[in-house]
Amino acid sequence: MDVLPFSIGNGTRAAYAGGGELFLIAGPCVIESRDSVLRHCDELARIGDQVGIRIIFKASWDKANRTSHSSFRGIGFHEGLAILAEARTVSGLPVLTDVHETAQVEATAHAVDVLQIPALLCRQTDLVQAAAASGKPVNIKKGQFLAPWDMRPVLAKAREAGAAKVLLTERGTSFGYGNLVNDFRSLQIMRELGAPVVFDATHSVQLPGAAGDRSTGERHFIAPLARAAVAVGVDGLFMEVHEDPDAALSDGPNSLPLAELPALLERLLAIHEARTRPLR
Repeated sequence: MDVLPFSIGNGTRAAYAGGGELFLIAGPCVIESRDSVLRHCDELARIGDQVGIRIIFKASWDKANRTSHSSFRGIGFHEGLAILAEARTVSGLPVLTDVHETAQVEATAHAVDVLQIPALLCRQTDLVQAAAASGKPVNIKKGQFLAPWDMRPVLAKAREAGAAKVLLTERGTSFGYGNLVNDFRSLQIMRELGAPVVFDATHSVQLPGAAGDRSTGERHFIAPLARAAVAVGVDGLFMEVHEDPDAALSDGPNSLPLAELPALLERLLAIHEARTRPLR
């Protein structure tokens, strides 16, 4: 099935999905503070301009699926949305954040450009359809417990509720206890459903619950998995990045150091260009 391209955001830094131009969704896992968001957003905008890639900024105001009740979840709904709306205005980048309940959709849609359905909630019909009915693009993460073809009815729920702009994101599949693996066939299978596909290179290296009261991760696999995904063929990449991952309040072990992002993006864009270059 053909994928119809669509824009994400407005202005000169809008991103485009499905038209052959690689884009990036990136940012810290969680909003740690207003200053942190604005610093990361400003640096990502600079990197995007420098490297030549469209970037959608992401951060969560609440991490509702933390392993432990004592883990940092976020700074709250209203304050978080206000910070994200400010970041969007100041940087000009499109902004993405999660929604966890239908009651959160309307206000979130006013503050950001993309609503994201977390992987563990991708089969929640009311949530998917409420996000779809908002009129904003929706990024639906494939559950760690699903086969790629199981996203067909998930996509159908969103389409039936009026969503014309839907992204499907691969973030790894549960493999035993505390581990995830990637089947790169899923990238092509999900794209054949008719939606642009994103590869989440950082959650794919997460080790869920492997540290007992928290998840950990294998950061050194981020770059090779991202390179493989671009070689297979994806529309976009998703990476959690942080200026100091070892001090991050969420997902530090599977976050890419922000300083390493430009060099990796240059390599990924070179792979993308080689893959799409016509054969002579």
